[in-house]
Amino acid sequence: MAENNKKKVAKKQIAYVYEGLNRRGGKIKGDMFAMSPTEAKGMLKKQGITPTKVRKKPTPLFGSGNKPIDSKDIAVFTRQVATMLTAGVPLVQSLEMIAKGAEKANLQKLVNDVLLHVQSGSPVADALRTQPKYFDDLYCDLVESGEKSGALDSIFDRIAVYKEKSEALKSKIKKAMTYPIAILAISFIVVGILLVYVIPSFEDIFASFGAELPAPTQMAIAASKVAQDYWIYVVAGIIAGIYLFKRALRTNKRFADSMDALLLKAPIVGNIVNKGAIARYARTLSTTFAAGVPLHEALNSAAGASGNAVYKRAIQEIKADVSAGNMMHVAMRTTDLFPDMVTQMVSIGEESGALDTMLERVANVYEQEVDDAVDGITALIEPFIMVFLGTVIGGLIVVMYLPIFQMGNAV
Repeated sequence: MAENNKKKVAKKQIAYVYEGLNRRGGKIKGDMFAMSPTEAKGMLKKQGITPTKVRKKPTPLFGSGNKPIDSKDIAVFTRQVATMLTAGVPLVQSLEMIAKGAEKANLQKLVNDVLLHVQSGSPVADALRTQPKYFDDLYCDLVESGEKSGALDSIFDRIAVYKEKSEALKSKIKKAMTYPIAILAISFIVVGILLVYVIPSFEDIFASFGAELPAPTQMAIAASKVAQDYWIYVVAGIIAGIYLFKRALRTNKRFADSMDALLLKAPIVGNIVNKGAIARYARTLSTTFAAGVPLHEALNSAAGASGNAVYKRAIQEIKADVSAGNMMHVAMRTTDLFPDMVTQMVSIGEESGALDTMLERVANVYEQEVDDAVDGITALIEPFIMVFLGTVIGGLIVVMYLPIFQMGNAV
């Protein structure tokens, strides 16, 4: 029997669209997942539908239906499961409803694959482990602890909160880092347009003056000629540099670790990255420890979730010290990474037996600090960006008008 279940699970489900008649003879149509047209028809008959047409669902080339699954989709999926389980809806029925309502075909397929494993008798955690790309060890371990304790609804709620907070934090940090980069990129494009298209027009006008141009104007014209002759190489170099940088981050661990360390020391942004890493550490540790995961295993999960190589090494050192019998707040203090407030809160949590609660409060505080810091950077950086744009772009325009000003003075 177990072998038959395994064979059934191994088969790949296919999306079908159907048309048919309900018990009252009314026309009905929809879509569903099955492993063959015959199985699809059998499932429809069990629902009281007489199928008249069953065919494979066409896969859209464009649009949301064919988009890949991202971390936000997993966070929404987790929240949906938590809400339905809390409302008393059985797990199988919850997964069926979520799959049916999923907008992305890939997400619908993922949920149906998990559902098929659950229907075949596998525990939910094991069903999720078949999709490691979307459900990591931390996620599956927490679900497993929820199944063993009989509190699957509260565990999914905890995971949903964890995922939602992580996504919000990630979005804030990304906003802080991408905003100035985007403005600088736009400035570069504007300057490029001025050098390649606008300044040459002025050069033709200046050629009829027959007088020596001011030194700043000559420099601008020389830069324009370089830009006209070599702009394709500059653009290609920038694209190649970005590609090689991203590839080095993915493939060269030493380079990626050094960039993580450099990012922590970067002005303004480094403060946000530090606080974000502490918030992720505290949130992960609070969630796992409250779910009954042993502290050394929870620290292992927190190290992976910290998002920075420097903090990951430090948390692994904390884990080694804790395994050797030291108190966690003492181990944290020796890393020289965590502020006194954090170590004191952890110390209070260890003494009172409410470590998960204190860590959750730390996470809330630092997530709020990241939010405030991002808003502060946005407000602070806008005047500097305006000054930069005015200096660079306005400076170029003034330089090109200098010969005209000189002619006016001469007249």
